[in-house]
Amino acid sequence: AGGRGADSPDLVIRQRVIIRVPTRNAPMTTPLHRWKEKKGPKCISGNGVAGAIVFSSREVDFILPGGARIRAELESSCPALDFYNGFYLRPDPTDRMICADRDTIHARSGGECQITRFRRLVPRP
Repeated sequence: AGGRGADSPDLVIRQRVIIRVPTRNAPMTTPLHRWKEKKGPKCISGNGVAGAIVFSSREVDFILPGGARIRAELESSCPALDFYNGFYLRPDPTDRMICADRDTIHARSGGECQITRFRRLVPRP
């Protein structure tokens, strides 16, 4: 009496965080030689993405707070990324990070694109 019986339902709470990332296409006047690629991190904070610029169907530059840039290289072509002016990221619920060789970018059209690596972008002098 008063305890949980065999027919009591279990309560399961799941939390999913989905981040919508606004994008814009790189303007044709932006000189690509302004940035130099350096070795990047394995993961970035899921909360640390302020926006993105789609340069090609296989590369997306994440804009971080303060203006730093991280380039995500994708496993295969992902042409639908810029169609709806944004995409979604789902950080891992255990560490809330977006990691290369683990996580994907989710196009608003329904497609998914695997992130293969990150490259840190630094301005050229």
